[in-house]
Amino acid sequence: MAALTVGFDLDMTLVDSRPGIADTFRALTARTGVHVDVEAVVSRLGPPLRTEIARWFPPEQVDEAVRTYRELYPAYAITPTVPLPGAVAALDAVRDSGGRALVVTAKHGRLARLHLDHLGLVVDEVAGDLFAEGKATALRQHGATHYVGDHVADMVAALAAGVPGIAVATGPCTPDELRAAGAAVVLDDLTGFPAALDGMIRLALER
Repeated sequence: MAALTVGFDLDMTLVDSRPGIADTFRALTARTGVHVDVEAVVSRLGPPLRTEIARWFPPEQVDEAVRTYRELYPAYAITPTVPLPGAVAALDAVRDSGGRALVVTAKHGRLARLHLDHLGLVVDEVAGDLFAEGKATALRQHGATHYVGDHVADMVAALAAGVPGIAVATGPCTPDELRAAGAAVVLDDLTGFPAALDGMIRLALER
């Protein structure tokens, strides 16, 4: 097996960004006058921003709304976001095992990096604007041996990249949904990641 290289999703895998995302959508409503149900938005984090924006804005306004949201995001979303339980220890466990950690996310890469820097979460690479099978491209490019995520689309990404998908049930998807999507391991949250890492490495060796 190649050297241990673990990819992590960001929203609801490493960080709880729901309060900041909700605040940013409220600011977007104030700026544009278009109502967005922020509770609905944060209940289904995972797909790309454009997918969510398109639920609320007419097609001809989606591009501008995406630009406005990303303009507002640093002021509203970074400070309220916190690491999820076990996130720091999970990244430390990868490094302590001689491995590398990546973040592969649907979020714009620049905004993802703002979160990581603000929270002091140290990773080796960040790849953004990717979803489902699209994430597999970055996972393969960076030699990922595993991918950790909270969404069924993250398990799709892992399968497409040919690596074990490690699911955490901290996002919108249930453990059963994550298993059905191909998760090799399902954890309640990242607090169980360090103890499970040796078994995850063996999973990758078996592929």
